[in-house]
Amino acid sequence: MKDLGNVSRRAFLKTGAALGGGIFASGMPLSQAIWAAEGKVLKASSYGDLTKLDPAFYARAVEVDVMNCIYSKLIRYKPGSEWTWELEAAEKIEQVDPTHIRFHLKKGIKFTGGHGELTAKDVKFSFERVIKLNAPTKPDWGPFDQVELEDDYTGVIVFREPYAPVWLIPLPYAAGQIVCENAVMQATKDGGDFGMKPPAFSGPYVLADWKPKQYISLTRNPEWSGPKPGFDEIRILPIDDVKAAERAYQAGDIDFTGISLDSLATFKSNPPPNTNVEKRPSISYTWIGMNIENPKLKDINVRKAIQWAINVPQVLDAAYAGQVEVATGTIGPGLVGHRDKALIPPEGDLAKAKEFLEKAGVTDLALTIDCRNESGHSTIAQTVQAQLSQIGISVEVNVRDTSTFWTLGMQSEGDRWNDLQLIVNSFIGLPDPHYEVSWFTQDQVGVWNWERFRSERFDELVAKAVTIGDPDARAKLYYEMQDLMEESGAYRFVTNGASAIAYRTTQMEAATRPDGEPLYLDFKPV
Repeated sequence: MKDLGNVSRRAFLKTGAALGGGIFASGMPLSQAIWAAEGKVLKASSYGDLTKLDPAFYARAVEVDVMNCIYSKLIRYKPGSEWTWELEAAEKIEQVDPTHIRFHLKKGIKFTGGHGELTAKDVKFSFERVIKLNAPTKPDWGPFDQVELEDDYTGVIVFREPYAPVWLIPLPYAAGQIVCENAVMQATKDGGDFGMKPPAFSGPYVLADWKPKQYISLTRNPEWSGPKPGFDEIRILPIDDVKAAERAYQAGDIDFTGISLDSLATFKSNPPPNTNVEKRPSISYTWIGMNIENPKLKDINVRKAIQWAINVPQVLDAAYAGQVEVATGTIGPGLVGHRDKALIPPEGDLAKAKEFLEKAGVTDLALTIDCRNESGHSTIAQTVQAQLSQIGISVEVNVRDTSTFWTLGMQSEGDRWNDLQLIVNSFIGLPDPHYEVSWFTQDQVGVWNWERFRSERFDELVAKAVTIGDPDARAKLYYEMQDLMEESGAYRFVTNGASAIAYRTTQMEAATRPDGEPLYLDFKPV
């Protein structure tokens, strides 16, 4: 989950610079915040700092982790080893037919700042606002149409056509966060992006303080009437470097953190005192992409030669110390549509690779491979460089800083996409397979589809799969989508990754999603 630095692809280019120091909700100045000087404090690290706390415009997973504590959703992810959900602000929710979902809210959920009770009008405003503003989270809602109000606590979510991902993408994640209509309209005049200044809170916590690149402090919401969370304060330290986070954990500065995969064996064999170390399956996906429209890669035989020359287990041993499994596609284990195996065997075949290259009639081929300035990705690039040399292809590795890398294939950022050839890429995932394929449609060419892969059949399958409720029937369509990607020669799937976490058992009983991402509201103090 960390391969993208937890940056949402849709929101990356919209992310502004972090604003000012301490915070803030309207009607709750910092001087009135409840501090936990004597109380129980949950100290955790995140993989980056906040840039937005407007759920329609979020940019990073840490922002969703915080929003889960300060806002309310109809449903939320349930902690544990399986991807499922449970009720949150909804007292009841049901799919009444393929295009209508009725919800009934719990009574007594209040917004801070004197903004009154959370009602169905706020749900309608929050969901429809995403569409109206053409916000980055809009694709998560698929064919969403509107919310019809029945009374103050009851509404019906209406879709133009069936949309199976609704239960695992928008409702329990960022797009399902409910904001206060009255507070947002007062703060923004037009209901627009309120950035880092939430005008009202409705969750068990409020944002008490934020010092950019130093810490995020959440303290108890005095107006919260629901079940009391375990900690008086949640303090999150943004640490971009996972090795630095490991050192902070060992020093006792934090009690919950992600750890690097190459440190996992050491942490397991010789853990810090009173530490539980866990490895979780990730739903991210890493692959080697090829720009089909680059003159050197237009011939599918060249692309197939590269696919067959890449020995994925060797790549993973070098980059991740053998701590991750070979990917069979973009859709990871445990999700609908995960393939048992890829079309090309993980080890590849150098003889077959050479045959494809001979068929293309190409000799002395020189290529470039671009990757992020991250140890795992640069090692992948260097290993692929060595492997392709075995079939006579020379490769120059271009290691890019994050801001440069994420603009390489963007047509909106200039003409550099023309020069892009091989790419080491990773995207974060969500637990519905739609999220893992939607970036490779034709309308994403020059946006996030940097391979410039085009397939009418693929696009038809993407559109059809979200309308199907039966998991087995959906799975068959996702199998075919991944086959089409692989058959194009533009993709060599590498890994779905893994997540490793460590936490202090004398301080907490941790609660996470199946992929190890924290669900702070369910953490319990010891």
